[in-house]
Amino acid sequence: MAADRPRQDKPVSRDSTSDAQCSAAPKQNPRLLPPLKIWVVVGIAVGCIFLVRTTDLTADHAVNNLLTLGFGFVALMAWILWFSFWSGHSRRLRWLPTGVIISCIALFFIFYRIDHFSGELIPRFAPRFSVPSDQLLPELQNQPSQNDLPKIDLGKSTAYDFPQFLGPQRRATLPAAGLSRDWAATPPRQLWKQPIGAGWSAFSAVNGYAVTMEQRGALELVVCYDLKTGKIQWSHATKARYQHKLGGIGPRSTPTIHQGKVYSLGVTGQLHCFDGANGNVLWKHNLQKEFGLSTEEDAKMLYYGRSSSPLIVNDTVVVPAGGPQEERHYSLVAYDKDTGELVWKNGTSQISYSSPSLVTLCGTKQILNANENNVAGYDPNSGEELWKHDWEGDNLVNPNISQAVAIDGDRVLVSKGYGTGAMLLQILHSPDSGWTTKTIWSRHNALRTKFTNVVIKDGYIYGLSDGIMQCVDLNTGRPKWKKGRYGHGQILLVGDVILVLSESGNVHLVEATPKKHTELTKFSAIEGKTWNNICLYGPFLLVRNAEQAACYELPRE
Repeated sequence: MAADRPRQDKPVSRDSTSDAQCSAAPKQNPRLLPPLKIWVVVGIAVGCIFLVRTTDLTADHAVNNLLTLGFGFVALMAWILWFSFWSGHSRRLRWLPTGVIISCIALFFIFYRIDHFSGELIPRFAPRFSVPSDQLLPELQNQPSQNDLPKIDLGKSTAYDFPQFLGPQRRATLPAAGLSRDWAATPPRQLWKQPIGAGWSAFSAVNGYAVTMEQRGALELVVCYDLKTGKIQWSHATKARYQHKLGGIGPRSTPTIHQGKVYSLGVTGQLHCFDGANGNVLWKHNLQKEFGLSTEEDAKMLYYGRSSSPLIVNDTVVVPAGGPQEERHYSLVAYDKDTGELVWKNGTSQISYSSPSLVTLCGTKQILNANENNVAGYDPNSGEELWKHDWEGDNLVNPNISQAVAIDGDRVLVSKGYGTGAMLLQILHSPDSGWTTKTIWSRHNALRTKFTNVVIKDGYIYGLSDGIMQCVDLNTGRPKWKKGRYGHGQILLVGDVILVLSESGNVHLVEATPKKHTELTKFSAIEGKTWNNICLYGPFLLVRNAEQAACYELPRE
């Protein structure tokens, strides 16, 4: 019977079994949102960004910007890695965002390059194959004054003269000039605006002529302009070029005009004395060679190039000298201003980017200078160090750039950026104890001047603190107000108002009062990153940056 036949089961193939097992396996569904651990990473990164942007975490805006970029990169990469490896989407879909992002970044950097950084370390881009603007200008070579031009007289003094860095007294301060407080009703009159070679040098002006330093191609130039027309009167070229992404291109020092002569210090240590009438070289020195420095050692000692402006003291011209890192440093060197003969070299501190000034402290004339990691006073006749006070600094990461300022005959103010702030010292001197110093106050949240300097009026200090105008009580160091974002520009006190040349090239007029920040008026002067100091020759305002220069006649009341 059929019922008695043995049952024959249909054989099951191995492939069929595998298919059954696969069909039984749970299918992995793609996730629309990342798991908790990714959210934790992103949340921490975003929280850190919020903390950096809303608090004074590092006391340095540039560092805060780098931290913001870093934490933002961490948050973005956390999401990209999750989506690319663990989101469960198809391989094509998982790698699409990563491919698009990488391709866009690669294409951008194929066609663009980082040209420079702002004072806040924000990168600025330029087409990759574009030529720096200074290389598009005529190199000028050595171009002495022509016979058919009127004789240039830089030995004649006028009441308007602005003969050196930061003005007649190197304090960025001028007496009241009766400037109008309303430039909307009567705008400043542009006399000229034109391209200029690269560099952060400022103008010095005497008797209607203005002198500055600039870079054009492979040549470092000292150039004399007619102040009211912008026409070049003479120029002198030295084969030297400095270029760096952070430091920019060209010389930093401002020439000094004295008794018909022009003194300049190039970025590589070329010190020149010129006949102001025609630009002929009267004498010169190479500080690198004279103080035993190779070009590489000099660049390590002063990573951003020599920036100090020559100072006239009695019959000498004084500049910071320096020396090899492991050998003797000379803080200052003095040459006879007429012959160029060495008069003295002294001091043992490594130099900085600041410039010396002649002051009187405790009834004694002395040269005040901020070195790499201290501030000190020197005998103007011998260069002997009279006193010294520690002022933290490092020429690479924490440089001293701002001027030390003598106040009321026995105090010295130093200030800087990079999260350090300001410090007020009292200088003491007696026959028994000699020279001593003591700190009156030190505040990290006051006057973080990075590339700029302070001005002082009626017991209050004004300066751009991390690019924001700040007023500080001189006696206590306590901030009165902080407002007005001008970037890392420059300031000049004129009577009871402050001229502010912003980092973007705008000129502002701010009232010098501790009550509140009051901006009276402003106008757009030049375009581009502007770190150069202001020169005011009477009502004539000379401004420049690494690409443009201009002269404006400011309205007066």
